[in-house]
Amino acid sequence: AASQRPPLTAAAKEALRSGGAIPASGSGIGGRVTLEDIAAVASGAKAAFAQGAPAGQTGTGAAASKADEYTDTPIKGIRKVIAERMMSSLATAAQFTLNASASAVRMQKLRERFKASDPAMGLSKVTVNDLILFLASRLLKDYSYMNAVKKDGVVREYKNVHLGMAVDTPRGLMVPVIRNADALSLAEISAQAKYLAGECQNGSISPDLLSGSTFTITNLGNTGIESFTPVINAPEVAILGVCGIQPKPEANGQGSYDIVPHLSFSLTIDHAVVDGAPAARFMKALCLALKDIDIWIAK
Repeated sequence: AASQRPPLTAAAKEALRSGGAIPASGSGIGGRVTLEDIAAVASGAKAAFAQGAPAGQTGTGAAASKADEYTDTPIKGIRKVIAERMMSSLATAAQFTLNASASAVRMQKLRERFKASDPAMGLSKVTVNDLILFLASRLLKDYSYMNAVKKDGVVREYKNVHLGMAVDTPRGLMVPVIRNADALSLAEISAQAKYLAGECQNGSISPDLLSGSTFTITNLGNTGIESFTPVINAPEVAILGVCGIQPKPEANGQGSYDIVPHLSFSLTIDHAVVDGAPAARFMKALCLALKDIDIWIAK
């Protein structure tokens, strides 16, 4: 701390003014010269540090310093591909993010019922991500401008929904595709999601299953993230981020508020293709669907 520094001697002050007797490398972090080093050298109590000491070394008085420890990892393979795609996405799209949340009360109750159901029904292992994949596959049919790709100055809206699903793997981010998700049941979407995630995790995913998506969902909810800015999976025009569940106040219709769990979403769009208002309408529809998810499942 500054209050613990020894007072500079007249010789040290003169060294600072004249530029003389200043060591090339000192005892500070990264070999930085401190006021104490100058004072010690000027008073003759310490020999000057070696000229041209390697950068990144720290002094420990008269003892030899130890170099900082670090590891260099070349950016190559899938990590390089991911980096290039992310930079290309940001360079070719006017990316704009909207955030919203909705009550997750019914969703949590539904999941509890699924967990207690007969495994033969294929619903006992349904996750929050599976439920969002299901809702998105249904909603995108009515919001086709979100279920689209942009390429060579043309926007192509798709009738069928091919959902990309971001998967974190030891090798890096992968986005396998659930094809024709709008025609699959919740149990089928859940099974497909688990199969694709498993193939990505063990490194045996077919390249054919990593392309052709029309809309992507990325989920960071299990990390507790409340909102983030997903990067569009080009050439798509939008990506939905699923965030964590947080307690929030909600009007109970009796003049007061209850604290209820809410699931948050972060939707990034290509503003050159999709305007904010249409994107907000999709987000609003998604939040309403989540709030009434038990009804949507029964449709």
